Formats: sequence, structure tokens, C-alpha cells
Amino acid sequence: MDIGGTFTDLVLLAPDGSVSTRKLPTSANDHGSVVVAGMASLLDGLHITADRLSEIVHGTTVATNAVLEGKGARTGLLTTRGFRDVLEIRRIRSPELYNLQYEKPPPLVPRRHRLEVDERIDHFGNVVRDLDLAQAEEALSRLAAAGIESLAICFLNAYANADHEQRAGELARRMGRGWDISLSCDVLPEIREYERTSTTVINAYLKPVVRHYLQGVRDALDGAGVGAPLLIMQSNGGIMSVPAAQERPVHIIESGPAAGVIASAFLARRIGIADVLTFDMGGTTAKASIIEGGQLSQTAEYEVGGGISLTSRLIKGGGYALRVPVIDIAEVGAGGGSIVWLDPGGALQVGPHSAGAVPGPVCYQTGGTEPTVTDANVALGYLNPDHLVGGDLRLDAEAARRALHDRVARPLGLALDEAAYGIHLVANSNMMRAVRAVSSQRGRDPRGYALFAFGGNGPVHAVELARSLGLERVLVPAAPGLFSAFGLLFADVEHHYVKTCFRRTSDLDPVALRGLFAELEHTAVEALAAEGFASLDQVRLGRQVDMRYAGQSFELTVPLADGPLDRAAIDALSEAFGTEHLRTYGHRGAVDQPVDLVNIRLTATGRSGHARVPDDAHLGQLGRTPRGLAAQGTRLAYFGKGGGWVDTPVLDRASLADGPARPGPFIVEEYDATTIVPPGCRAAADDWGNIVIDVRDQA
Repeated sequence: MDIGGTFTDLVLLAPDGSVSTRKLPTSANDHGSVVVAGMASLLDGLHITADRLSEIVHGTTVATNAVLEGKGARTGLLTTRGFRDVLEIRRIRSPELYNLQYEKPPPLVPRRHRLEVDERIDHFGNVVRDLDLAQAEEALSRLAAAGIESLAICFLNAYANADHEQRAGELARRMGRGWDISLSCDVLPEIREYERTSTTVINAYLKPVVRHYLQGVRDALDGAGVGAPLLIMQSNGGIMSVPAAQERPVHIIESGPAAGVIASAFLARRIGIADVLTFDMGGTTAKASIIEGGQLSQTAEYEVGGGISLTSRLIKGGGYALRVPVIDIAEVGAGGGSIVWLDPGGALQVGPHSAGAVPGPVCYQTGGTEPTVTDANVALGYLNPDHLVGGDLRLDAEAARRALHDRVARPLGLALDEAAYGIHLVANSNMMRAVRAVSSQRGRDPRGYALFAFGGNGPVHAVELARSLGLERVLVPAAPGLFSAFGLLFADVEHHYVKTCFRRTSDLDPVALRGLFAELEHTAVEALAAEGFASLDQVRLGRQVDMRYAGQSFELTVPLADGPLDRAAIDALSEAFGTEHLRTYGHRGAVDQPVDLVNIRLTATGRSGHARVPDDAHLGQLGRTPRGLAAQGTRLAYFGKGGGWVDTPVLDRASLADGPARPGPFIVEEYDATTIVPPGCRAAADDWGNIVIDVRDQA
């Protein structure tokens, strides 16, 4: 189940490999009831009782939204004397170099709730000044009087020696305030004070929110007689238990978007496409990621809360820094519910604010008064007012036209169709930022990639977006509007571990390095065994290291190949780092340039996702229901000044299964999404039921 800002998507997989789906409007205040209603609808239709369910995998945007909307817990920070303002100073970088009016987002913890304590540990882990417990108790009492709900503790160099943080945390627990407590030595035992402090603070900021949310979902399931274990999608593409997510909510910031990338990687491998850009446009945001050689792109750094949430090494300072493993996803506030408005200069703007599910777009007839991207697409004839979600959601096209005319077209002196198409193009321009953030800003030429388009609105915008980027092929998977929920079925239980180990590679002792990895591996195997993965053939361990040239300030993560960890393996690591540096930044150092190893990482996977994958015979059925079949016929649709209004054929997906590629324009309607194939393109369905669109001009 994937709960988004506008819709909640559910995919039910049966033991025979068959799938069933539901899509319902999201309830802003009671997610559990929507999930239970959707599950009941699915189970009743198949005459299955709730006790038959064996596992529930959940993707959620609750953590992301809490940060974006500033609705986390009232948080306090206890830190080393002299480091109170680390959250303010940040990295002294701006994502908008020439914008003199740029303002960074305010710290999640205001200065009055950031208090200092006398203590000092050096970078070797030696105690320079012992922790002043009396001073710590006084600071904690002040935070209690301020009414904080959650506490972050981050002392200097705690990654090298956690004793002071642990003693301060124990003191806070003994005070009996009922706080959620996050220690940096538990959340992120790495160098870099700002990133470690920011990540720990975000974890504390989210803890009460995520705990309450997940407990509400669990209670709703229990109340409906659903006792199956509940697992949560992580930002890195793995899944974790509810207790683990409640303790480390920082790992589920990009929970929902990660599932769509997982599904894309699975589909790309199955159909033999190596290089893919993913484009996921829902009701609130648009997300992009990159898959190279069939493999996901992951990174250990991320920023959330700026105008664009991304992992770029080149554009920083726009949001709150996170140092956790995440799939390389860029996200912008551009979705079907994004509100259209005119700025003081009279320029057309789209988003980042969204109408969400409530009040929703004007055409939803649920109280929305401000025009949105969905209203523009209805006015352009792209969406069927009588068909959305299999006919369950009927749209008021005339209300959408009135709102667009009054709020946009008339003030700009444009015809209604020109204004609506302009909104469509501006939304595409905003979403291009996300695609470029994961491609050209990473040194990759997007023109050699296929674009996988999904989400409820992705297939509406995908072709024009691909044209703008110079891509030649768009693929729309089966059930694109439910594709992220489908991806949840493929995920494995996964844990990530990290330890700072600053060494020059030329001086690195293979025996010592093996010992450090052995410590992490022991912890990982024990954790997976506690979650039911007792057999070693169910466990997969992947090793990585963070490396940089001597004198650099930031690292690149390089995989460490399986096999003996000897001097030859360390030398191979240095070469692999040089290759990755060349690919990322366009140059590499000299052969004899010193290389530093900074952190070692371990990814521990409990392999179960392969047991939840539909077989080929049922894959093409995903998302198809009797209600989902579109009525055949035509509908007027507008394709810009060059194309004008065209009486456009309306088809279902099955119509593309046989015969040669069909020339556009035409519209493909199904239960959960609409695909627009404009003039100048051709499209056909492949053997797996995907719509493959050739974007090259066919004129």
C-alpha cells in the first residue's frame, strides 16, 4: 500500500501470481481508515478473509510531508559548547549563487532550544574534557520547561567515542519526561559535525510523528482483523519493521518514491533495458531517478525541504542535510494537484503548493477553488471527466474551465486553450529540473536513456518532457498509476551500517580492515536473524567504502568486490575510485595521487522480495479491472498552436497489443492513469503489456 498526498494505492498479490488493485482518495487525517476500506474492497471482491493476508508492505510520505510542512515535533538539541549554531552555519553554500534575496530554510530547532554542555572528545576518541553532568541536567531542565517533545544529542567526535552521548541520554531518560531521544552515535556514527547534527535532529523531529502515524495504521489493521506483519519501505529501497522505522524515521524520508524506482529497475531487467530515467508524477510532486546497467543509483547524502529535494553533490544548501543511504531521487513540487498562480510580476507559476486530495483540484468538486495542473489537463481534453479511477471519480470540466479563465486566461489576456497549454508546459519545465538533477548534473547524457513514466499523471506529461530533453523512447508500464505500490512487492528487508575509518590507502592494513568489516557483519547478521532470517542463504552482505583524493573535502562511495580483502583488493579499490571520479566529475587524479579511505559501509539484506513477485503470466494483468476499460471513440484534445484541436481517438491498452506501432495522436485510458501520445509519435504495446512510445518526429 502506497499512501500519497492525493491517492492511496493498493496492490494485492495472490499465491498464484495474480494481482488485484484499488485506488482511493487519501484522507489527510485518517490514513488507517482509507487503507482498511481499500483492503476490505479488494478482499471482498475476491471472497478472501483478512486472516489470509501474510504480509503488508507500506510506502508513505508522512516523514517527507512533516519536514516540508514544518509539522514535526517540538525538538531540543544538546551539543558540545561552541557548537550551538552548527545548524545555522551549515556549509555556507547557496543553491542559487546569484540570488541576493535567497533565504535558507529556518533550522528545525530554534536557537533557544539548542543548548550547550561542557565536554570534549578528540577525533581519536580520547577524552579531553569530561562531561559536566550537572550542567547537562540544568540544560535538560531548561528544555523540559520549554515544552520540547523530542531530544537530539550530538557531541563533538561522538563517532569516535560514544560515552558522553550515552551518559547524557541515560540522564535524560532518568528525568522521566517521556521524550523521544536520538543520539548521533546511534543515528549516524560518522565524521562531519553539520551532517551528523542535521541528520540526528531530523530523526528526533520526526520520531513522535512517525511513531503516532505507524501506530495508527497498525491499530486500524488490528481493528479490521488484519494480523499480518507490517513492513515499511525505506529511502534506500529496502524495507524495515515498524519498530525499526519508529526508532529511525530518518530512513523513510523518501519511502514512497523509492518504491517506484525499485519497480522500474525490476521491469528494466526483465525486458532487457539497461539505462533508464524514471519519471514519477503524482498528485503533489514529481520524482526522477536514474538506473544504469540495470542497477539502481544510490548515494549517502540527501537534502530535503528546499525547492527541490535532491542528492546532488553539485547543488547544495537548499534544504536540510541527511547522511543516510538513499536511492538517487530528485523531487520537485509539481504534480497534478499543483496550484497555478500568477506572481506579482504577472508571470505564470505552477506549484510548489498543492491542493492535495482536500480541497483538491477544482474539477474534483471537493471544495477546491484554485486551478491546478489537473484542471488544465481536463480543459485540454487530455483527461476523461467521466472515467478517472474507472469512473469512481467524476470531474467537473466546466468548473475547471471557469477557474482557469477567471484566474489565469483573463488576467494574462490569453485564450483559454493557450493558457491551459501554457500551464502544461510550465509544469513540464519544472519537472525537467528533477530529471536533469539525476542525469546531466551527474555527468550523464540523458539522450541515451529510456524514460519510464508512471504515477497518475506521469504518462500525461511524459512525451513532451522527453522531447524537451532529447530522449527518443518513453515506456509506460502496466498500471502506471499503481506502479509504486507494485514496486513495494519487490523489496527486501535491508539494514545499512557505517563506521568512520580514516586511513591513507597506501598505509591501510588489510587485516585491520577485515576486522572492522567483521564487526559490522556480526551486528548485521544478528539483526537479520532477529527478524527471521536465520539461514545464511537468506542473507546477502554488500561492502562499500567512501574514498577521496587527499586534500578533498567530500567522498565518493565505491563498492568493494566480494572475495579476499588483501592488498590487491585495496589497490583495485583505488583504481575503481579513480574511474568513478572521472565519471562523476569529468577528471581523475594522477596515478600516484594519494587516496584516503574515510568510511566503511555494509549493506545487509534479508532476501524475501523475490518471493512476492508476480509471474510473467499475470504481470500484464496488473491494474486491469472490468471498470478500468475505456470507452472507445474520440475526444477533442489540444496540442498547442502547431497542432491545435484534434479529434483524438481514445483507446484502451489492449488495442495496442497487436499490429504495428500506431501513429499519434491518440489517448490511452485505463483504470488508474491516462497516456497521451501526441502528433508526431508512434506507440505500440510490447510482450509485457508496456506502452512503448517512439518520440522521434515521425512526420
